[in-house]
Amino acid sequence: MEGTVRIDKWLWAVRVYKTRSQATEACRSGKVRKDGLILKASFIVKIADVYQIRISPVIKTVKVKELLDKRVSAKLAPDFMEDLTPKEEYDKLKIVNETHFEFRERGTGRPTKKQRRLIDFMKDK
Repeated sequence: MEGTVRIDKWLWAVRVYKTRSQATEACRSGKVRKDGLILKASFIVKIADVYQIRISPVIKTVKVKELLDKRVSAKLAPDFMEDLTPKEEYDKLKIVNETHFEFRERGTGRPTKKQRRLIDFMKDK
């Protein structure tokens, strides 16, 4: 069949995943879905399909604009997919990044064991 592309290859080509093996593993572990159904890596992509991809803690929703099987630059990737992810999903990622970050002055080095325990204690509360 001419013009068919596997889901793992398409996800890699539009730069949702960094490597094709990561895209295949995501399909295998149930992180790629269509209408609530878990997709295998060999699932054939069709134009106008909408997929939900779980990239913890965000669930990205993408719509296929065009098929491609060769990896494209990041600037060209939006020509092949439309990101339908709600803003609230990206806000989740922002909150996680803000809460799991400690500021340390430049040049202070790694925290000591005592400082590390204090950091862990403060994060738990």
